Amino acid sequence: MNSKSIAFHHFGCKVNFAEASALSRQFQENGFEIKDFHLPADVYVISTCVVTTVAEKKCRAAIRQAHKINPDAKIAVIGCFSELKPGELSQMEGVDLVLGHTGKFNLLEAVTGLCSTGNSVDPLPEKFIPSFSYGDRTRSFLKIQDGCDYYCTYCTIPLARGRSRSDTVENALKNAREIVANGIREIVLTGVNIGDFGKNTGENFLQLIRALDTLEGMNRIRISSIEPDLLNSEIIEFVAGSTNFLPHFHIPLQSGCNKILKAMHRKYNRELYASRVQKIRELMPRACIAADVIVGFPGETEEDFIDTYNFLQQLDISYLHVFTYSKRDNTLASKMESPVPDKVKKERSDSLHKLSDIKKHKFYNENMGSVVNVLFESSNSQGFMHGFSENYIKVKTPYNPDFVNKVLQVKLEVLQEDGYLVTF
Repeated sequence: MNSKSIAFHHFGCKVNFAEASALSRQFQENGFEIKDFHLPADVYVISTCVVTTVAEKKCRAAIRQAHKINPDAKIAVIGCFSELKPGELSQMEGVDLVLGHTGKFNLLEAVTGLCSTGNSVDPLPEKFIPSFSYGDRTRSFLKIQDGCDYYCTYCTIPLARGRSRSDTVENALKNAREIVANGIREIVLTGVNIGDFGKNTGENFLQLIRALDTLEGMNRIRISSIEPDLLNSEIIEFVAGSTNFLPHFHIPLQSGCNKILKAMHRKYNRELYASRVQKIRELMPRACIAADVIVGFPGETEEDFIDTYNFLQQLDISYLHVFTYSKRDNTLASKMESPVPDKVKKERSDSLHKLSDIKKHKFYNENMGSVVNVLFESSNSQGFMHGFSENYIKVKTPYNPDFVNKVLQVKLEVLQEDGYLVTF
């Protein structure tokens, strides 16, 4: 085909973003013009997510949007939705290509040769394919691991992305050096279950972060979401003693009730989770600690939810990511009895969102008056630019192009609803 303009749109996790960014670079290097997704293009690529029914609806809406913008455009749908439901997607108006997690890495060849509607039901990928983002942000998401062997009862990710597999320390370090060479000031290590790094290579996550700590020209490295059973004391102690790894932890909890954790097939209890938080607080009192929580899991009684709420209320974390349980086909949870009514789910979600706001406000206030290093981003939002401190506190200041991709030292003194306002 002769098309030379392409637009990408991704949904879901940082892994999706890193992969979509890497694919975008391939097309750019082969003469394609990269366009904004909301503008007319010859080809649209939509990287999909299936974590919730809402995520699926957004993916369908994006397909319809692309077809409306340019009815003659070729539309390629890739990612988790494509892996699980290729037939459903291929029947949508305007969709020309459906690729799962194996086929998507041949997207350039598939799009270049695309001339008719089709779909590809790929086998689940067995090989790790590295990717990372850069060029459109001040930070880069470096994919170090993919897939998952945990098979939690509510989750379709192992069905969509396959078994756990990861990069090597050597290759991850090579990609990190390329990121540094492109002027990126911060790296975020990402994957589906990053604590499982090295399971198939004889290495481990601690070896990886020790190697990355020696990386010249990079003194801002974040660890993205990591399972509490894999976040051991050695990792916490290493981050506490490093000048390059940032004091920021995202640790999925999912429930503060041990009965529900067991029903979810999680690999820990709440006591272990609390011990991880306590260890971080002992070594890094100002660290940011975020937790994922699911409300309305099948069989979650009012007593179970109160158990979770009380546990979270006393837990010294910074804020919550609250998710409402969404029934996913082909999971064990989808067959469980005693579903929680939607109205009750919403009430519980609202309650935890309010608790999260209280905790975040407390965390921000505890940092009042402290001096932090903020990496400012490029976007201009109503005359202001934003950035994040080492411990992930949001800061804004009047837009100044000279501050973009710069790490500046500021004192946190004026707290507004959307973060600290600082002036220079």
